[in-house]
Amino acid sequence: MITTLKTDITVADICKGFVYNEFEGKGLFGLSGKLTIQPEYQRNYIYADGKRDVAVIDSLLKGYPLGLIYFTKVAEDKYEVLDGQQRITSFGRYVTGKFAIKDDNDIPRYFVGLPTDLQDKIMQTKLTIYICEGTESEIKEWFKTINIAGVPLNEQELSNAIHSGPFVTKAKEEFSNSQNANIQKWSAYVSGNVIRQDYLRTALEWVSKGNIDDYMSRHRYDNNITELKAYFTSVIDWVSSVFIDLESEMKGLPWGEFYERYHHNAYAPDEVSAKLRELYADFYVKDKKGVYEYILGGCTDNKLLNIRVFDEPTKKTVYTQQTNKAKAENISNCPLCAMGSDNNKNRIWKITEMDADHVTAWSKGGATNINNCQMLCKTHNRAKGNK
Repeated sequence: MITTLKTDITVADICKGFVYNEFEGKGLFGLSGKLTIQPEYQRNYIYADGKRDVAVIDSLLKGYPLGLIYFTKVAEDKYEVLDGQQRITSFGRYVTGKFAIKDDNDIPRYFVGLPTDLQDKIMQTKLTIYICEGTESEIKEWFKTINIAGVPLNEQELSNAIHSGPFVTKAKEEFSNSQNANIQKWSAYVSGNVIRQDYLRTALEWVSKGNIDDYMSRHRYDNNITELKAYFTSVIDWVSSVFIDLESEMKGLPWGEFYERYHHNAYAPDEVSAKLRELYADFYVKDKKGVYEYILGGCTDNKLLNIRVFDEPTKKTVYTQQTNKAKAENISNCPLCAMGSDNNKNRIWKITEMDADHVTAWSKGGATNINNCQMLCKTHNRAKGNK
């Protein structure tokens, strides 16, 4: 890869023809139309938080260096930002009146309201820019390397960079657009940040069955996202039809996996709702997130509910009672061992060799209290299950 250092390009030069798309949340063009500020392999603009964008302007006013900026040369007199688009978009947005900073008296100041000498100080700041020329593989590898520092790219942002093309462009328009009217509905089931590509990653995770990069590579040059969009919509529609109650614990569950395993099953939404309310109201159900897979699977796997375990005082009390009784009767303090005919029939187990067990299984209405607790040797407890 060939690099050329440029130190004569100013903020004013970059801001000539600056375009910012508020709807998509990204800077598009600058340098009199010669510079693409956010090519598709770049992440969305994330500095618009009133802190990082303001810090960029503060650095310019104080004469602090903004650090190295990298452009790639894509044609004669045409460039793309390889690294620095957050900083460039920040000062471009400020100069074009998209946000204000506060002065020493805490008064908001837009660019047009600054004294002319401060305006000039910003506009005449010279930037340190490397122009890079090389193959796509070299450019993408360098992009990954220089993004290790600062606010690191997350997995999906890196995947977008590696597989940039028409598919990523259309996928980001649908799943990385905070103005998409569907986001509110999706947010009940999908966790994360739209701008940081979390919704896109979820959609890709579902449709690819976890093989995201393989899927993106195969579809890189597709001019549509029909399959991706249809599969995602199918999952969301299925979830919302089975579970008619919206609960916070639904957010971020692996609905794609659940869809694959259970969408051929028939469910009665009213019965599902009643069971959900019953489990949510049960004091002994500690893991509310596990309730959904528990219901989908036919209410058989109690481990999903993380049912409340017996506390240590209860276990010690029951162990002492069972052991004293067993010694008096010359039988094992594990009731199931005592019923057997092997060498453990009379064995007295240490407390560390035993587990607390529900006499009547929780799934059959048994409570988690001392009256429903027995100590079993680990072998018998693990074999007992819900019998």
